[in-house]
Amino acid sequence: MEISEQLTCLFSAPVEARDDSYAIEIPKNEVDLGYVDPTTAYQLAVFSVAADEESTETTTEPEPEPTHDQPPVSEGDTRVVEIEEIGDQGDGLARVDRGYVVIVPDTEKGERVEIEIETVRENVAFARVTERVDYYE
Repeated sequence: MEISEQLTCLFSAPVEARDDSYAIEIPKNEVDLGYVDPTTAYQLAVFSVAADEESTETTTEPEPEPTHDQPPVSEGDTRVVEIEEIGDQGDGLARVDRGYVVIVPDTEKGERVEIEIETVRENVAFARVTERVDYYE
């Protein structure tokens, strides 16, 4: 998927029913950081999140409900990701659960890398490369 260079911000949010319509809330920090001006009209793109494949395992305890108000990563987490694009500052961008963006310096588009999450914010995380992974592994 190609992302326009006009992209102002990127975040994940649930769609909430409100009376006769639905709403998506913009995180306060997007306004606080100046990415979104509440007095300006914007175009909005909505992407669905692919559901995880059903597990064939049987468990006796119910799975906890996922919380969409917390980032899907934590500091110290490691993952293998594919760099989907290069951001304006030249860093690689990868997306993980629910489209959450992870910024990975010193990477190239299409590269697969193992990363360690170093800093987590509400709508973006920063990671470092721990290993470059062969695409076919």
